[in-house]
Amino acid sequence: MRNLLFLAIILYFTQCNLKESHPSPIVSQEVMEQVFEEIKTPFKYGVVFQHPDTSKMIDSPTIFRQDEVWYMTYIVFDGQGYETWLAESEDLLNWESKGKILSFTQDTWDGNQKAGYVSLVNTEWGGDYRVENFKGQYWMSYLGGSSEGYEAGTLKIGMANSIILTEAKEWETNNEPLLSPVDDDVRWFENKTIYKSLVIRDNEKHTGHPFVMYYNAKGDTANYESIGMAVSDDMLTWKRFGNEPVISRGKGICGDAQIAKINDLYVMFYFGAFWKPGAFERFACSYDLINWTDWEGEDLVAPSEPYDQKYAHKPWVIKWNGIVYHFYNAVGSEGRVIALATSKGIKNN
Repeated sequence: MRNLLFLAIILYFTQCNLKESHPSPIVSQEVMEQVFEEIKTPFKYGVVFQHPDTSKMIDSPTIFRQDEVWYMTYIVFDGQGYETWLAESEDLLNWESKGKILSFTQDTWDGNQKAGYVSLVNTEWGGDYRVENFKGQYWMSYLGGSSEGYEAGTLKIGMANSIILTEAKEWETNNEPLLSPVDDDVRWFENKTIYKSLVIRDNEKHTGHPFVMYYNAKGDTANYESIGMAVSDDMLTWKRFGNEPVISRGKGICGDAQIAKINDLYVMFYFGAFWKPGAFERFACSYDLINWTDWEGEDLVAPSEPYDQKYAHKPWVIKWNGIVYHFYNAVGSEGRVIALATSKGIKNN
């Protein structure tokens, strides 16, 4: 009897230890603080890129690396709507525009709005930041619409394709919209309009699907922006995931997600706006891409300089050669430009 009791006690504690070996959906405050120390960028380098025509406003950088060269897709607003452009750099600091890759078209659902964001960029923190070629194509989700003006009319998510990634050549945009605020399965927080999207590869298939999309959207009764999810098996057919947003403050904006994977932890960089003054950079963490723990500490980047005095928002963050580079859209004395903050002072390097 004594031996049986001893075995039962051993089995009980073994089962408890097995359960504890699986991470909780909630990321602990200790881990969140460790992440903050890893990703923080207290040194503002300054403006790194403006449109060649400085009268035009640029926005939403997506950074990737191919054949030892860095590339940035960015979007341009000129009064009519959004188009998408490409730039390149040898050192992440000096950028040169190469030209348009998504242009205005006539009599199409996306004729006056094509704000693109390259899909399937490697999310590994400190990795190679290459773009995956899937089914012989490169992929780019984009904000699309037919109305003229700044994010005017009903905006939807489209998908562009190209066999060429690093040249200023037009991508194919003949696919039907992927997600729309008038879809039958639309959720309460996205039934007014849909904005920026990010598509990543999930090798672990946490959702049961290999491709995951995060996007910010606004609802009729929820007149604020939240971040929701969708999933796909083939990059062209998407279905919404869950009934609620994954990140929301119930006011203002939470938007423009970017995902990095640090060991077994996912970090979502995003920007917040108007649930406290201004626009600023935030982050959240997850073990499964579904349940997110929001950081409640200080901003990653916030307005502090003349060039970002109005807004410091819309992140793309990478780690390269031991330095964290946090690119963001700065609005201030230089207009609407791309600025950079880093984890180490590099101005004199």
